[in-house]
Amino acid sequence: MASVKGCNFPDDLYYNVGNNVWVRREADGSVVIGMTAYAAALAGRIVSCTPKKVGRSIELNKSAVTVESGKWVGPVKSPVAGEVVAVNNALASAPATINSDPYGSGWMVRLKPGNWDADSAALVTGTAAASAFEAKMTAEGFAGCQS
Repeated sequence: MASVKGCNFPDDLYYNVGNNVWVRREADGSVVIGMTAYAAALAGRIVSCTPKKVGRSIELNKSAVTVESGKWVGPVKSPVAGEVVAVNNALASAPATINSDPYGSGWMVRLKPGNWDADSAALVTGTAAASAFEAKMTAEGFAGCQS
């Protein structure tokens, strides 16, 4: 796992660096998406998480979830297009799970991707992701994730 300025980036995930989101392909072909540790640190303590409903189609780079923190309200943009097949209902009562475990129990939605091969071509993994996030954090003057 890569760590950049105290933010973890698991090697087995795909990242859309510009939108600060991750995606993990599951054995059944579905994908799980969520916010990166960096995005959660930028947002601050998350107080609300409203995913799109099951059955809804999500376009590439369009909102799959709306997140609210004390200092920000905005979309979590999907790194792949697809249909919502599951949402993490536990986040309704415990949205700060996104801050404490963004890559585990803080996942947001599961999609059936429309065209994984095409959409995933624009995503980065491993050391390429770490390098890209490091450059982005430095350009944005980000001090680091709090542990």
